[in-house]
Amino acid sequence: MTGDQRKKLMILMINMFIAIGSFGIIIPILPAYLDSINEGGMAAGLMIAIFAGAQLVFSPIAGKWADDYGRRKMIIYGLFGLALSMFVFYFFDSIWMLYASRVIGGIGAALLVPAIFAYVADITTFDQRAKGNSLISAAMSFGIVVGPGIGGFLADFGLKAPFLISAIVALFAVFFSIVLLKEPDRPEQPAAAGHPAEEPMMKKLARSVTMPYFIPLVITLVMSFGLMAYESVLGLFVDDEFGATPQDIALMVTSTGVVSVLVQLFVVDRIVTKYGEGKVLNLFLAVAALGFFISLFAGNYWLFFGISLLIFCATSILRPVLNTLISKMAGSEQGFAMGMNNMYMSIGNVLGPTCAGLLYDVNIFFPFMLGLVLLGLTLIITMIWQKRSVKQNALSSS
Repeated sequence: MTGDQRKKLMILMINMFIAIGSFGIIIPILPAYLDSINEGGMAAGLMIAIFAGAQLVFSPIAGKWADDYGRRKMIIYGLFGLALSMFVFYFFDSIWMLYASRVIGGIGAALLVPAIFAYVADITTFDQRAKGNSLISAAMSFGIVVGPGIGGFLADFGLKAPFLISAIVALFAVFFSIVLLKEPDRPEQPAAAGHPAEEPMMKKLARSVTMPYFIPLVITLVMSFGLMAYESVLGLFVDDEFGATPQDIALMVTSTGVVSVLVQLFVVDRIVTKYGEGKVLNLFLAVAALGFFISLFAGNYWLFFGISLLIFCATSILRPVLNTLISKMAGSEQGFAMGMNNMYMSIGNVLGPTCAGLLYDVNIFFPFMLGLVLLGLTLIITMIWQKRSVKQNALSSS
């Protein structure tokens, strides 16, 4: 990569880290804060669901806007939405205002994430795309690791201190982007045949089912569903099954985050360059499914710890690989494709914890069984899709 590419990627990584990290800051103190305003588990669950739901609804629209109005504007507006969300959290104690702040935050994330990945597609070549996406994914993972730790430290200065710091940091990112981030050069490309540029958004949403990257979108949904389902019951499971302490749970969550960062920084680009997206996709879908299967038989905390590292390692590789695959197949609609990618991911983020919570109350192993079944089916569908794609390419070239 050139120096200019590295500079732009660094700015995007900083923005993504600030966005994810500023949200992660509030995670350690959220239960205590909700308790202080006489709210409990249902409110905590709704905080996650409302954020993901707003992101789900707004992502495809935001992706189209990134194509129509520019990546830079959407990144700046998205960061501003996240900052505004945290300021609302800081200044209000009404639960309904807090729910409103989650809507604002979800819209901000919907504006930000597709625009950043579309920006990466604009400034990288096909061969560089996997590395660019893996660097952005690493920044996301690093934010997930660092944010909660900072939040725990800031809580010593008051329950609301993390909200204020989070808002200020996100606002700093807004000004940082206004000053340093430039709109990328995008060569004029014709609209896809049979699909005019002014096609209504609802038709484009329906068209996602027939797009060449539909199967990768489905895989994104399933992976998000499984990972969020796994994460949402992780602490409960190791507590109920192995008597894990809060420190044990914190160690597990932090370690999986560190593994995600290292894998995305140093592994993804090398294995994709060597083996290609298709083979890597199949391999690590199988690894993730294997992790869910082995977790059903884990007899102690440390074995389950190791299995969790395996699952998070696999999904950390799958995420940038899927982003890259979708980007390469998207042609001139990078913003829209990334918006759809974010939308399908958000569907998984909403449904995963909801289904896992309901199933966990029936049997603590059911969430892992569901993840195993879905990943197994997805692997089969992916292999069939890849074989059909090879046949179609062979026919079109003959």
